Amino acid sequence: MIVEILLIAVSVSMDAFAVAIGKGLTVKHVTTGQRATVGLWFGGFQALFPLLGYFAASTFSKYVTAVDHWIIFVLLAFIGGNMIHEAFEEDEENARETAAFDWRHMLPLAVATSIDAFAVGVSFAFLPINIVLAVIIIGVTTGLFSAAGLSIGNVFGSRWQMPAQIAGGVVLILIGLKVLLEHLGLLPW
Repeated sequence: MIVEILLIAVSVSMDAFAVAIGKGLTVKHVTTGQRATVGLWFGGFQALFPLLGYFAASTFSKYVTAVDHWIIFVLLAFIGGNMIHEAFEEDEENARETAAFDWRHMLPLAVATSIDAFAVGVSFAFLPINIVLAVIIIGVTTGLFSAAGLSIGNVFGSRWQMPAQIAGGVVLILIGLKVLLEHLGLLPW
């Protein structure tokens, strides 16, 4: 399950990574403080939102256990498909990006990039998972990817933004499909 959590963490961090690349495009020289700011905002919210989703869904999980594998599949496939779709719209968003790192600019970005993580948290409620470990892995992974994205955007531009979004979406869809096929007995593991 650790491998799946890590793959999910990398996948959901791709939105924040892409936005961090966009922010990196707006900065002349990226500082360590800016990397830390971006990493903490995105990583913190990416850790918080799956936890909120997990607790929200845990409240109702006993009512939907017969179809939980379908819920997981639909949520992850929807999130993954949405990430792939958004990858083709990122250039417009980056054109509106500013170099500011204050809470008024970072809070909306952190929330917007974490909505998918809420849905992932909902799917976690139906899996045998250590939620504390999962949110720590997601938060740290997103924080590191975001800090790296800021630097990559600053140095290389937006070249890696679209492939990262698409790869993240494909991984989420494949994990959802794996969960569904396991529950249907079509995969032996």
